[in-house]
Amino acid sequence: MIAPAAPAPRLSIVAPCYNEAAALPEFYRQVTATARAEVGDDYEVVLVNDGSRDGTLALLHRIASADRRVVVVNLSRNWGHQRALSAGLQLCRGGRVLIIDADLQDPPGLLPAMMRAMDAGADVVFGKRRSRSGESAFKRGSAALFYRLLQRLTEVPIPTDTGDFRLMSRRALDVLNAMPEQARFIRGLVSWIGLRQVPLEYDRAPRLGGRSGYSLGRMLGFAFDAITSFSVVPLRIASFVGLATSLVSLLMIGYTLAAWVLGRTIVGWTSLAAIVLTIGGVQLMVLGILGEYVGRIYIESKRRPLYVVSDIFRADATE
Repeated sequence: MIAPAAPAPRLSIVAPCYNEAAALPEFYRQVTATARAEVGDDYEVVLVNDGSRDGTLALLHRIASADRRVVVVNLSRNWGHQRALSAGLQLCRGGRVLIIDADLQDPPGLLPAMMRAMDAGADVVFGKRRSRSGESAFKRGSAALFYRLLQRLTEVPIPTDTGDFRLMSRRALDVLNAMPEQARFIRGLVSWIGLRQVPLEYDRAPRLGGRSGYSLGRMLGFAFDAITSFSVVPLRIASFVGLATSLVSLLMIGYTLAAWVLGRTIVGWTSLAAIVLTIGGVQLMVLGILGEYVGRIYIESKRRPLYVVSDIFRADATE
């Protein structure tokens, strides 16, 4: 006889974890206290270990062993924040899902306000940052520039100064989980869904412990994924630049022929080299933009899974 499946909880809390051993105990305490105050015991906490190299996995097992509402998803290696988050979102079962990072920069205490907004009819309640404490001026400035550039380039209205911190309804999450993109920009995908989405402003705190897993290289890769996933404007810019360069080249050819017909000698190796280098640089830039899109088509065409789960651990079962 097959035992009936356990009813889905009212609330799921999903947090990807990468080297978060310093912050996990306090994160778990705050998240569970807030969830219990809001929905009683009708919740689950899905913690995804994204190939951590410190004591995160052992700590997750200890937490899950003492609390049957905690589910630990251990990925086979480090897949990156967006894919780890995707794993948690596809495995959670709640009617409402809170996405939050384990470093406590985004406060779990905003859950009640998010729940009230969803009670009023919202499908997505997303956190909008008023301030970002503990971050360098470079990171704050580059983030502000990125979001405003993205807003100009895309037709999908992606809110500025937001992260993945948000509460989602099950119907919005089901649409998100149906999207197969390899290049995951989850906040953009959620915006693409539409439905009723409302902001909730807050002040972002410094990290409680550990270091950010986003290096400069990863941040740039994330930006390229976001832009190429939601905009073809760079391709259009490349076309316009190529057209403008061609027109300038035709004018230069006309000038050269006219000078030859009139018997004038055109002197200037330096200017000739500068023109050749400029045109070559423009061509390489256009090829680079095309390469970004072609590379993403190649990756998508292979249809590999987004992540690989090594094991799933909970107090009453291990898979």
